[in-house]
Amino acid sequence: METIPTEYIAQAIHLIRGQKVLLDADLAALYGVETKVLLQAVKRNHERFPEDFMFQLTADEFDDLRSQSVTSSWGGRRYRPYAFTEQGVAMLSSVLRSPQAIAVNIEIMRAFVRLRELLASHKALAKRLEELEAKTDSRFKQVFEAIRQLMMPPDPPKKRQIGFVRDE
Repeated sequence: METIPTEYIAQAIHLIRGQKVLLDADLAALYGVETKVLLQAVKRNHERFPEDFMFQLTADEFDDLRSQSVTSSWGGRRYRPYAFTEQGVAMLSSVLRSPQAIAVNIEIMRAFVRLRELLASHKALAKRLEELEAKTDSRFKQVFEAIRQLMMPPDPPKKRQIGFVRDE
């Protein structure tokens, strides 16, 4: 089996409810099984997946997620997807035991570790920037403010209303 690049997995990780998660359809594609098969295995072992390991998206969360991508990769799902946290993905390795599932789980764990490292380095950079700002005079205030702006994550896309909108 050919290994999956960590960058590919990192792109599939979403931030929902303040947690980094992978969606059921993305996991099924990585494992090489249908989403239905993955969820059946989870339902047969539901006691292994408490709410902090796996949760179903609300209708609003699902709509927000769909609006963030130009085309839907779900192909018109009839139900809201399930999101698996890092612990939920680790628990999947005990439910799905194929060689591909084991290899994929290893790569997913590496992707989560890499994201944690990136976040830690971002925090260290912000702390160092504060230290430098304290040591310099006010002439560099605009430079530091510009750097801070570049470090901030982008705002989530605003929902555009579709259709005719009448001015009040």
